[in-house]
Amino acid sequence: MDIKNIEGLSGSEIRNLVAQGGKFVMYKYCISVVIMTFNRPSDFHFIHPGKSRITPGLGYLFTNLFLGWWGIPWGPIYTIGNIATILRGGKDYTTEILAHLNQNDPTYGAGTTYNIPGHGENHVHSSNQETANTNNIPQ
Repeated sequence: MDIKNIEGLSGSEIRNLVAQGGKFVMYKYCISVVIMTFNRPSDFHFIHPGKSRITPGLGYLFTNLFLGWWGIPWGPIYTIGNIATILRGGKDYTTEILAHLNQNDPTYGAGTTYNIPGHGENHVHSSNQETANTNNIPQ
């Protein structure tokens, strides 16, 4: 699945926009043909802070309204559920996508260093003293 509306944004820009209220949402649409009903997810949409979460789902809303009802019995069931989800602003996947983005972004956390005992040059040695612990993490 693709993510729409993130073209040209870096990982840190996306994280900043999410911190300001941006969301990753997905909509569902239903297409029915008499005895067969296809309930499909849309691509993910990034909704910028302050923008409507319903507006990007309007195309899926109309698809559900015109093509979803006709399959018995699942057409009406899926259509009603999908319309309700769209009118609530889609299904929010912000946490999951942000976790995936952070896990796969090589620049995420690059400036963070952890002072772990016994690793690196975190100890001060003196001939008259025990090793002085200058770490941030207790032993």
